[in-house]
Amino acid sequence: MRNYATAQALGSRTTQCDATAIHTAPDGSRAFALLDGIGDYRSVRDWTRTAARRVARAASRRADAEAGLRHIYEGYAADPDRQDPYTLRYMPRAAAVVAVAVPGEPLKIAWCGDARAYLLTQGLARRLTEDHNLRRVYPPTARYPEGGDRNTITSYLGHAHSDVESMGRYNHPAIEATTVDVDGPARLVLASDGAYEPHGEAGHDLFVELAYEPLDEVARDFVSLAVATSLRITAAEDPTRPYADNASALLADLV
Repeated sequence: MRNYATAQALGSRTTQCDATAIHTAPDGSRAFALLDGIGDYRSVRDWTRTAARRVARAASRRADAEAGLRHIYEGYAADPDRQDPYTLRYMPRAAAVVAVAVPGEPLKIAWCGDARAYLLTQGLARRLTEDHNLRRVYPPTARYPEGGDRNTITSYLGHAHSDVESMGRYNHPAIEATTVDVDGPARLVLASDGAYEPHGEAGHDLFVELAYEPLDEVARDFVSLAVATSLRITAAEDPTRPYADNASALLADLV
């Protein structure tokens, strides 16, 4: 029986620019990738779908999330048009997170941007990633409680910054990675900001929202509730402009 599920909701956008992909290598290494495309165009949608498949394939074949994501990141970065700040603005790009499960090894996670990974275990939803956005660069303070703009991401697939350049500008590398031991039953969750942010703003318990069965239903309910919650929150702020972003989630049960 399949141990993973994905779901997407369009929200208020005209085009679904998120994408997910799963790839299993011959040795059993399985990669789960989620990309959150930046923009609302068919060209972004098509590029993001292709990029998600490439990331998942590269990560599973290397049995390493960071090595796979870096391989694809560096391939796009080598394009001269992406090294020009002017032309870069008009090229497809996406926040990306990828997880690799290798039998008998810790779970490996890598990311660039603000797509997130969580691990559900023992009644808790543990966040495994740190966002690449201006909120991280400029955290909230007593004087500026809002901090930096969380919607301005500081690294993404399709950029040409090296780790050194990104560290110099934003105090974090272009790509970050982590590992986590999975000692018993656990559920991996990858989510776009359109999926996790509304739940966070409403104070929802992610474990409660994501820990039941069956997986397909959980994923659908999670993104549907994210869109409904976003519309409710934004309508309360301005009744004339309710809004919800694309929302996507990928769930996988790990043993």
